Amino acid sequence: MIETLKWDPNEERLILLDQTKLPQETIYRPLETLDEVIEAIQALRVRGAPAIGVSAAYGLVITARGINQTDFEGYMAALREKADRLKAARPTAVNLQWAVECIMGRLQQMDLHAVENIPGVILKMAIELHEDDRQRCELMAEQGQSILPPKARVLTHCNTGFLATAGMGTALGVVIRGHERGMIERVYADETRPLLQGARLTAWECQQLGIPCTIICDNMAGALMKQGAVDLVMVGADRIAGDGSAANKVGTYGLAVLARAHRLPFYVVAPFSTFDSRLPSGDLIPIEHRNPEEVLRVMGRCSVAPDQAEAWNPAFDVTPPELITGIITEQGILKPPFDVAIATLAKLQPGI
Repeated sequence: MIETLKWDPNEERLILLDQTKLPQETIYRPLETLDEVIEAIQALRVRGAPAIGVSAAYGLVITARGINQTDFEGYMAALREKADRLKAARPTAVNLQWAVECIMGRLQQMDLHAVENIPGVILKMAIELHEDDRQRCELMAEQGQSILPPKARVLTHCNTGFLATAGMGTALGVVIRGHERGMIERVYADETRPLLQGARLTAWECQQLGIPCTIICDNMAGALMKQGAVDLVMVGADRIAGDGSAANKVGTYGLAVLARAHRLPFYVVAPFSTFDSRLPSGDLIPIEHRNPEEVLRVMGRCSVAPDQAEAWNPAFDVTPPELITGIITEQGILKPPFDVAIATLAKLQPGI
């Protein structure tokens, strides 16, 4: 596995694999300020809800080290203000808010009066969240093996492997574990316009791991299903509402509709840190809208539209629960009715 992110204890900084440079270049970038962490999250240098959450946790460490207040109340007020800036970096991926709120909530419960101790306390919690995500990925990979048919041909969307998490991945983590056991015949990776995370990142990950992978244009999925070349669809999620609605990279909803039309299973793979039971319906999930230039130019370089053309660029769409066969989590596979299943498990999971 290639490390997506790591903490440098010697220089006290976050090191990220810059995913905007893949697959042509493998470049690790050191981040030493809150502004650099926010820029990396917004520019998709780090992406994938779990990886964003862990990066935000380390971002809080960097933030805490940079506050000059010696008064405890003043220090905490400054930390909360900067934590709010960090949470707002991307609105849809709930792991970002979850990680920051988890750390800030635990700080409020501690008897801390010496401000010089706070960065070290946050670092310990960030390392715990990092390891927690790695373990969740391992568990999801195991849980997902039961839904793989022999010689499975899996269609994926966007990127859900080790680049998107602090571990082996969510949906692609299931594939990776299945490949290790001889269960995977082929991955079909949607290119995932407009930023091509499937073509650039998923295909690259599969190459690194020796998993047979074929890239398809997003609009080829229906034809591929009709030919009987796909056994199931597996995707990740950036936020799952209380009714089981799943927000994921734009284009996911269309895949779910196609899967239903072709009687194919459609699974979402996500840890409990991606669930947001505060939102009872997927209609309430905030959707990030990004720069239209991402649609009008391929990777910011080659123009594919007339000058002055307009574009609509939501980063995510929401798949309703009735189109989802199951949600693979670290605690098992949730089945409809999802609102009941999520509510039951939420009682056992602090932080949801």
